[in-house]
Amino acid sequence: MQRNDILTLTIDKISNLGTGIAKFDGEVIFVSGSCPDDVVKAKINKVSKNYAEAETVEVLSPSGHRIQPFCPMQKVCGSCQMQFIDYEYQLELKRQIVQDTMKKIGGLDIEIPKPVPSPKIRNYRYKVQYPVVQKPSGRIIAGYYKPQSHECVNIKYCPIQPQICDEIIEFIREKAPEYDITGYDEKTYGGMLRHVVIRCSEYSEENLVTLVLNSENVSKNIKDFAKAIKNGFDKVSGVCVNFNPKKTNVIFGEKTQCLLGKDYIEEKIIDKIFKIGADTFFQVNPSSAENIFKAVKDEVSRFENPKVLDAYAGIATFGIVVSDYAKEVVSVEENEASISMAKDVLIQNNIKNVKLYAQDTLKYLKSCGRKFDITILDPPRKGCTREVLDETLTHTKTEIIYVSCNPSTLARDLKYLCEKGCKVKNIQPYDMFCHTYHIENVSIISV
Repeated sequence: MQRNDILTLTIDKISNLGTGIAKFDGEVIFVSGSCPDDVVKAKINKVSKNYAEAETVEVLSPSGHRIQPFCPMQKVCGSCQMQFIDYEYQLELKRQIVQDTMKKIGGLDIEIPKPVPSPKIRNYRYKVQYPVVQKPSGRIIAGYYKPQSHECVNIKYCPIQPQICDEIIEFIREKAPEYDITGYDEKTYGGMLRHVVIRCSEYSEENLVTLVLNSENVSKNIKDFAKAIKNGFDKVSGVCVNFNPKKTNVIFGEKTQCLLGKDYIEEKIIDKIFKIGADTFFQVNPSSAENIFKAVKDEVSRFENPKVLDAYAGIATFGIVVSDYAKEVVSVEENEASISMAKDVLIQNNIKNVKLYAQDTLKYLKSCGRKFDITILDPPRKGCTREVLDETLTHTKTEIIYVSCNPSTLARDLKYLCEKGCKVKNIQPYDMFCHTYHIENVSIISV
């Protein structure tokens, strides 16, 4: 088997990255654009020692779960890897991904239930991050990168986000040249506008637009452009700029400035109103996130006046949601902008029993000198370090609620906690990112 070979393959199962898995002469091949039970012609793109990677070039015999993608850009864009699979089967495949990952990485022989489906499977993504690129012809494009590349696909219509996002992006594409604003060029590090980030509210339908600049200051034409964006859309509540002149793939720089309107939008989760800024963390699918928050709140309600630690808290969403049933909540988040937003939320919702700390989780745990009945962990995709897990065990009396967007790191961390004497009571997946291989999980661990 060599690169560029065309092979006929039968797809046996799905990988944790959403690609089909087939075997040829005993070797494993990961096949993009395929579904279990497909028979496909696939082109080999990469051959490694233990596996090969391929892409589907023709479906010879389709799986019964194949459907027509509702987005015309699905194959080109690549962001919705599983959109050609019917939604019910997507959920089953994600269940299998979690089950296999827990067994292979975590050593956990635990039955994983069907994921809780997203209440919306279209127009569900309420955060948009589009790179902006200047073409040699002078044309500005904005969209998503093709899979495993930095080739930007110009997206004019995306059915997984609110329609107004398409309209705002199109306005920016068309009007930017009128204000002498150029798109970014990764090769020369030139151009002014690197990204457009839109935070949308399902609750208020307001939108916060942030222009990420290849600059350390705001020029008059940027200010005029921001005014045009704000005036052009009734539902744009504010326009911000973020400064990122560094040669990096990171979207946001360290400083954000609001030019017009508000520097936040408001979102409602259960019965609480939250403020979300340009670069503060909040789940992109509010209706699916609400299912997770309800589940965590219900779990906390089983305890009588517990003391709760809300670690990696973001804008303290979990801490605020469970505060109705807690004697005290301590929310710890190292991002000061998020903590500032959370302070406003506490006042707005008249919450008195939540304390906020703008601090790294590990540093807080090492210095707090106290124990909590329940600890809620909601770390980034890389999961927790062993040191954080050790400190969590030291400071938790009864239960850890671990919320994770990455089954692999969750399985790794659960394995470590079990080695320390903990017991995984259950794991429940939630479909936060429809039509992708990503899956959110909530795990309940007794300590």
